[in-house]
Amino acid sequence: MQERKTDREWEEGVKSLLKAELKRKNVTYAQLVGKLADIGVMDSEPNIRNKLSRGKFTAVFLIQCLEAIGCSSLRLSDG
Repeated sequence: MQERKTDREWEEGVKSLLKAELKRKNVTYAQLVGKLADIGVMDSEPNIRNKLSRGKFTAVFLIQCLEAIGCSSLRLSDG
Protein backbone atom coordinates (compact mmCIF):
# COMPACT_ATOMS: atom_id res chain seq x y z
CA MET A 1 0.00 0.00 0.00
CA GLN A 2 1.29 3.44 -0.93
CA GLU A 3 2.00 5.83 1.91
CA ARG A 4 -0.11 8.98 1.99
CA LYS A 5 1.67 12.26 1.33
CA THR A 6 1.10 15.43 3.30
CA ASP A 7 0.20 18.66 1.50
CA ARG A 8 3.73 19.88 2.17
CA GLU A 9 5.18 16.77 0.53
CA TRP A 10 2.98 17.33 -2.54
CA GLU A 11 4.10 20.98 -2.68
CA GLU A 12 7.76 19.94 -2.46
CA GLY A 13 7.24 17.41 -5.23
CA VAL A 14 5.61 19.89 -7.59
CA LYS A 15 8.25 22.50 -6.81
CA SER A 16 11.00 19.97 -7.54
CA LEU A 17 9.30 18.92 -10.76
CA LEU A 18 9.16 22.48 -12.10
CA LYS A 19 12.70 23.31 -10.97
CA ALA A 20 13.98 20.13 -12.65
CA GLU A 21 12.29 21.06 -15.93
CA LEU A 22 13.76 24.56 -15.78
CA LYS A 23 17.19 23.08 -15.19
CA ARG A 24 16.73 20.49 -17.94
CA LYS A 25 15.82 23.26 -20.39
CA ASN A 26 18.61 25.47 -19.00
CA VAL A 27 16.16 28.32 -18.23
CA THR A 28 16.86 30.83 -15.46
CA TYR A 29 14.12 32.62 -13.54
CA ALA A 30 14.95 35.81 -15.46
CA GLN A 31 14.58 33.96 -18.76
CA LEU A 32 11.33 32.39 -17.54
CA VAL A 33 9.89 35.89 -16.98
CA GLY A 34 10.55 36.68 -20.65
CA LYS A 35 9.22 33.35 -21.89
CA LEU A 36 6.05 33.78 -19.84
CA ALA A 37 5.64 37.31 -21.24
CA ASP A 38 5.92 35.83 -24.74
CA ILE A 39 2.76 33.79 -24.07
CA GLY A 40 0.97 36.75 -22.42
CA VAL A 41 1.67 35.94 -18.76
CA MET A 42 3.08 38.91 -16.90
CA ASP A 43 5.01 38.16 -13.72
CA SER A 44 8.18 39.43 -12.07
CA GLU A 45 11.34 37.51 -11.31
CA PRO A 46 11.04 38.08 -7.52
CA ASN A 47 7.44 36.86 -7.59
CA ILE A 48 8.38 33.72 -9.54
CA ARG A 49 11.32 33.10 -7.23
CA ASN A 50 9.00 33.36 -4.20
CA LYS A 51 6.40 31.03 -5.71
CA LEU A 52 9.01 28.39 -6.42
CA SER A 53 10.74 28.73 -3.06
CA ARG A 54 7.43 28.32 -1.22
CA GLY A 55 6.23 25.58 -3.53
CA LYS A 56 2.77 27.12 -3.52
CA PHE A 57 1.42 27.99 -6.93
CA THR A 58 -1.58 27.09 -9.02
CA ALA A 59 -1.82 24.32 -11.55
CA VAL A 60 -2.41 27.08 -14.12
CA PHE A 61 0.96 28.68 -13.25
CA LEU A 62 2.68 25.28 -13.52
CA ILE A 63 1.23 24.63 -16.98
CA GLN A 64 2.01 28.19 -18.11
CA CYS A 65 5.64 27.72 -17.09
CA LEU A 66 5.90 24.33 -18.76
CA GLU A 67 4.31 25.68 -21.94
CA ALA A 68 6.59 28.74 -21.91
CA ILE A 69 9.76 26.63 -21.70
CA GLY A 70 8.60 24.19 -24.37
CA CYS A 71 8.02 21.19 -22.15
CA SER A 72 5.64 18.89 -24.01
CA SER A 73 5.57 15.96 -21.57
CA LEU A 74 6.29 15.16 -17.93
CA ARG A 75 7.26 12.04 -16.07
CA LEU A 76 5.64 12.09 -12.64
CA SER A 77 7.41 9.04 -11.26
CA ASP A 78 9.82 6.30 -12.18
CA GLY A 79 7.21 3.66 -11.45
